[in-house]
Amino acid sequence: MPEVTTPPHKDGDYFVNYEEKVFEDVQADEGEKALVTFHTVAFEGSIGLVNILQAIRLQRKGFETSVLLYGPGVSLGVQRGFPTLGDEAFPGAQNYSANLMKFMKEGGKVYACRFALQMLMGHGEPSLLPGITPIAPQDVLDIVLLHRKDNAFILDTWTV
Repeated sequence: MPEVTTPPHKDGDYFVNYEEKVFEDVQADEGEKALVTFHTVAFEGSIGLVNILQAIRLQRKGFETSVLLYGPGVSLGVQRGFPTLGDEAFPGAQNYSANLMKFMKEGGKVYACRFALQMLMGHGEPSLLPGITPIAPQDVLDIVLLHRKDNAFILDTWTV
């Protein structure tokens, strides 16, 4: 057997060069918009959290940024907790809520489809995080079309 002589990794070690950036740091031009859409289920994968973090980053780059929660994506915007709302039953359980609240506090807008909220997820408008605007199901297409007319950057994600 070959002998392993490399010392074990320890906390603080680097595996990659995380400081080297290959592309320029793009910032929004005056008046540029972005829309991030979510059609995913909370806790079923990483894309929900990743796209919330992308929305925060777009907002900080100067884009007027909106988030659209539709289909099962509205599950990202409902109040959660156990044993009571707001409690974190396990580490990271409030990641969606905390980051959506941070996004809105920094000026981002979040919209949630009323049809998906009630019909698909069995929730009402009082279940939404404070600051999320409920919209009619017909508005789901129109918000995308309005952003398209404004030549906005649209990050559209579906998971099934």
